[in-house]
Amino acid sequence: MGKVKPSKAVAPSAADYLPPRHDLASLRAAAGHCQGCPLYEHATQTVFGEGSRHARLLLVGEQPGDREDIEGHPFVGPAGLLLDRCLVEAGIDRDRVYVTNAVKHFKWEPRGKRRIHKKPSAREVAACRPWLDAEMEAIHPALVVCLGATAAQALLGPSFRVTQSRGQAIEVSGLPRILATVHPSSILRAPDDEAREQERARFIEDLKKAAALLRS
Repeated sequence: MGKVKPSKAVAPSAADYLPPRHDLASLRAAAGHCQGCPLYEHATQTVFGEGSRHARLLLVGEQPGDREDIEGHPFVGPAGLLLDRCLVEAGIDRDRVYVTNAVKHFKWEPRGKRRIHKKPSAREVAACRPWLDAEMEAIHPALVVCLGATAAQALLGPSFRVTQSRGQAIEVSGLPRILATVHPSSILRAPDDEAREQERARFIEDLKKAAALLRS
Protein backbone atom coordinates (compact mmCIF):
# COMPACT_ATOMS: atom_id res chain seq x y z
CA MET A 1 0.00 0.00 0.00
CA GLY A 2 1.20 3.50 -0.75
CA LYS A 3 1.77 5.93 2.06
CA VAL A 4 -1.05 8.34 2.78
CA LYS A 5 0.11 11.93 3.03
CA PRO A 6 -1.02 13.58 6.26
CA SER A 7 -3.45 16.42 5.62
CA LYS A 8 -2.14 19.90 6.27
CA ALA A 9 -3.59 21.25 9.48
CA VAL A 10 -5.47 24.48 9.01
CA ALA A 11 -4.25 27.11 11.44
CA PRO A 12 -7.04 28.30 13.73
CA SER A 13 -8.15 31.88 13.38
CA ALA A 14 -10.93 34.27 14.28
CA ALA A 15 -12.68 33.19 11.07
CA ASP A 16 -13.86 30.10 12.96
CA TYR A 17 -15.75 32.33 15.42
CA LEU A 18 -17.35 34.93 13.14
CA PRO A 19 -21.14 35.11 13.52
CA PRO A 20 -23.48 34.85 10.53
CA ARG A 21 -24.38 38.54 10.87
CA HIS A 22 -21.60 41.12 10.77
CA ASP A 23 -23.26 43.96 12.64
CA LEU A 24 -21.20 45.35 15.52
CA ALA A 25 -23.39 43.91 18.29
CA SER A 26 -23.19 40.38 16.85
CA LEU A 27 -19.45 40.68 16.23
CA ARG A 28 -18.74 41.95 19.74
CA ALA A 29 -20.75 39.12 21.34
CA ALA A 30 -19.03 36.46 19.20
CA ALA A 31 -15.55 37.89 19.79
CA GLY A 32 -16.01 37.37 23.51
CA HIS A 33 -15.68 33.62 22.89
CA CYS A 34 -12.81 33.75 20.39
CA GLN A 35 -10.06 31.16 20.77
CA GLY A 36 -8.59 31.70 17.33
CA CYS A 37 -5.05 31.99 18.73
CA PRO A 38 -3.44 31.14 22.09
CA LEU A 39 -3.52 34.74 23.38
CA TYR A 40 -6.99 34.27 24.90
CA GLU A 41 -5.51 31.84 27.44
CA HIS A 42 -3.66 34.53 29.40
CA ALA A 43 -5.87 37.55 28.75
CA THR A 44 -8.62 38.65 31.10
CA GLN A 45 -11.10 39.15 28.27
CA THR A 46 -11.53 40.06 24.63
CA VAL A 47 -11.25 43.80 24.04
CA PHE A 48 -13.35 44.55 20.98
CA GLY A 49 -13.58 47.85 19.13
CA GLU A 50 -15.93 50.63 20.18
CA GLY A 51 -17.46 53.73 18.66
CA SER A 52 -20.07 54.94 16.24
CA ARG A 53 -21.35 52.43 13.71
CA HIS A 54 -21.58 55.39 11.33
CA ALA A 55 -17.96 56.42 11.91
CA ARG A 56 -16.15 57.69 8.82
CA LEU A 57 -12.82 57.37 10.64
CA LEU A 58 -11.55 54.09 12.06
CA LEU A 59 -8.43 54.11 14.25
CA VAL A 60 -6.52 50.82 14.58
CA GLY A 61 -3.88 50.22 17.22
CA GLU A 62 -1.76 47.16 17.95
CA GLN A 63 -3.45 45.43 20.89
CA PRO A 64 -5.12 46.21 24.22
CA GLY A 65 -2.80 47.09 27.10
CA ASP A 66 -2.97 46.16 30.76
CA ARG A 67 -5.66 48.76 31.59
CA GLU A 68 -7.75 47.83 28.54
CA ASP A 69 -7.50 44.13 29.38
CA ILE A 70 -8.83 44.78 32.88
CA GLU A 71 -11.60 47.20 31.89
CA GLY A 72 -12.62 45.54 28.61
CA HIS A 73 -12.53 48.77 26.57
CA PRO A 74 -9.97 49.92 23.95
CA PHE A 75 -7.73 52.96 24.47
CA VAL A 76 -8.58 53.70 28.11
CA GLY A 77 -4.99 53.60 29.42
CA PRO A 78 -2.36 56.38 29.28
CA ALA A 79 -1.92 56.07 25.50
CA GLY A 80 -5.68 56.26 25.00
CA LEU A 81 -5.97 59.40 27.12
CA LEU A 82 -3.20 61.01 25.08
CA LEU A 83 -4.98 59.97 21.88
CA ASP A 84 -8.20 61.60 23.09
CA ARG A 85 -6.43 64.91 23.76
CA CYS A 86 -4.64 64.84 20.40
CA LEU A 87 -7.90 64.14 18.54
CA VAL A 88 -9.44 67.22 20.14
CA GLU A 89 -6.45 69.35 19.11
CA ALA A 90 -6.71 67.99 15.57
CA GLY A 91 -10.39 68.97 15.39
CA ILE A 92 -11.69 65.38 15.32
CA ASP A 93 -14.81 64.54 17.32
CA ARG A 94 -13.89 61.45 19.38
CA ASP A 95 -17.57 60.44 19.64
CA ARG A 96 -17.73 60.06 15.85
CA VAL A 97 -14.68 57.79 15.61
CA TYR A 98 -14.43 54.00 15.90
CA VAL A 99 -11.36 52.67 17.73
CA THR A 100 -10.09 49.11 17.71
CA ASN A 101 -6.91 47.02 17.63
CA ALA A 102 -5.35 44.60 15.18
CA VAL A 103 -5.24 42.03 18.01
CA LYS A 104 -8.12 41.76 20.48
CA HIS A 105 -6.33 40.08 23.42
CA PHE A 106 -3.55 41.49 25.59
CA LYS A 107 -0.21 39.75 25.04
CA TRP A 108 2.09 40.19 28.00
CA GLU A 109 4.98 38.80 29.99
CA PRO A 110 5.46 39.02 33.76
CA ARG A 111 8.02 41.37 35.24
CA GLY A 112 7.81 41.18 39.00
CA LYS A 113 4.18 41.92 39.84
CA ARG A 114 3.62 43.82 36.60
CA ARG A 115 2.31 42.60 33.25
CA ILE A 116 4.49 44.05 30.49
CA HIS A 117 3.28 44.44 26.90
CA LYS A 118 4.77 41.96 24.45
CA LYS A 119 4.48 42.50 20.70
CA PRO A 120 2.11 40.05 18.99
CA SER A 121 3.59 37.78 16.35
CA ALA A 122 2.70 37.97 12.67
CA ARG A 123 0.76 34.71 13.07
CA GLU A 124 -1.29 36.14 15.94
CA VAL A 125 -2.04 39.30 13.96
CA ALA A 126 -3.10 37.21 10.95
CA ALA A 127 -5.28 34.99 13.13
CA CYS A 128 -7.12 38.06 14.44
CA ARG A 129 -7.45 39.82 11.05
CA PRO A 130 -10.99 38.48 10.36
CA TRP A 131 -12.33 40.56 13.26
CA LEU A 132 -10.79 43.73 11.82
CA ASP A 133 -12.13 42.92 8.35
CA ALA A 134 -15.59 42.34 9.82
CA GLU A 135 -15.45 45.64 11.73
CA MET A 136 -14.58 47.49 8.52
CA GLU A 137 -17.41 45.68 6.73
CA ALA A 138 -19.88 46.71 9.45
CA ILE A 139 -18.79 50.35 9.61
CA HIS A 140 -17.71 51.19 6.03
CA PRO A 141 -15.25 53.90 7.13
CA ALA A 142 -13.97 56.42 4.61
CA LEU A 143 -10.50 56.36 6.17
CA VAL A 144 -8.49 54.02 8.39
CA VAL A 145 -5.67 55.47 10.49
CA CYS A 146 -3.16 52.83 11.55
CA LEU A 147 -1.47 53.66 14.83
CA GLY A 148 1.96 52.05 14.76
CA ALA A 149 3.76 49.42 12.72
CA THR A 150 1.77 46.37 13.82
CA ALA A 151 -1.55 47.89 12.77
CA ALA A 152 -0.11 49.22 9.50
CA GLN A 153 1.52 45.91 8.59
CA ALA A 154 -1.69 44.03 9.42
CA LEU A 155 -3.39 45.86 6.54
CA LEU A 156 -0.50 46.84 4.27
CA GLY A 157 1.84 43.86 4.55
CA PRO A 158 5.05 43.08 6.46
CA SER A 159 7.30 45.22 4.26
CA PHE A 160 5.42 48.44 5.08
CA ARG A 161 7.42 50.97 7.09
CA VAL A 162 5.66 53.76 8.98
CA THR A 163 8.90 55.77 9.02
CA GLN A 164 8.92 55.88 5.20
CA SER A 165 5.23 56.51 4.49
CA ARG A 166 3.98 58.26 7.61
CA GLY A 167 1.08 60.66 7.04
CA GLN A 168 0.53 59.65 3.40
CA ALA A 169 -2.84 58.57 2.02
CA ILE A 170 -2.52 55.01 0.71
CA GLU A 171 -4.95 53.34 -1.68
CA VAL A 172 -5.36 49.56 -1.41
CA SER A 173 -7.81 47.57 -3.49
CA GLY A 174 -10.75 46.35 -1.41
CA LEU A 175 -9.97 48.60 1.57
CA PRO A 176 -10.78 52.17 2.58
CA ARG A 177 -8.02 54.75 2.22
CA ILE A 178 -5.32 54.23 4.82
CA LEU A 179 -3.02 56.65 6.63
CA ALA A 180 -0.29 55.35 8.92
CA THR A 181 1.26 57.14 11.86
CA VAL A 182 2.87 56.25 15.18
CA HIS A 183 1.09 54.72 18.16
CA PRO A 184 0.53 57.27 20.94
CA SER A 185 2.37 54.97 23.36
CA SER A 186 5.58 55.73 21.44
CA ILE A 187 5.14 59.41 22.34
CA LEU A 188 4.92 58.50 26.02
CA ARG A 189 8.18 56.55 25.68
CA ALA A 190 10.13 59.53 24.30
CA PRO A 191 13.28 60.18 26.38
CA ASP A 192 12.43 63.66 27.70
CA ASP A 193 9.77 66.37 27.77
CA GLU A 194 11.12 68.16 24.70
CA ALA A 195 11.14 65.00 22.61
CA ARG A 196 7.65 64.10 23.83
CA GLU A 197 6.31 67.51 22.84
CA GLN A 198 7.92 67.27 19.39
CA GLU A 199 6.49 63.80 18.78
CA ARG A 200 3.08 64.89 20.07
CA ALA A 201 3.05 67.83 17.64
CA ARG A 202 3.96 65.54 14.73
CA PHE A 203 1.22 63.11 15.72
CA ILE A 204 -1.38 65.90 15.84
CA GLU A 205 -0.27 67.01 12.36
CA ASP A 206 -0.88 63.46 11.09
CA LEU A 207 -4.36 63.49 12.64
CA LYS A 208 -5.03 66.86 10.98
CA LYS A 209 -4.08 65.28 7.64
CA ALA A 210 -6.61 62.54 8.37
CA ALA A 211 -9.28 65.15 9.11
CA ALA A 212 -8.46 66.92 5.82
CA LEU A 213 -8.76 63.64 3.90
CA LEU A 214 -12.21 63.08 5.40
CA ARG A 215 -13.28 66.52 4.20
CA SER A 216 -11.91 66.02 0.68
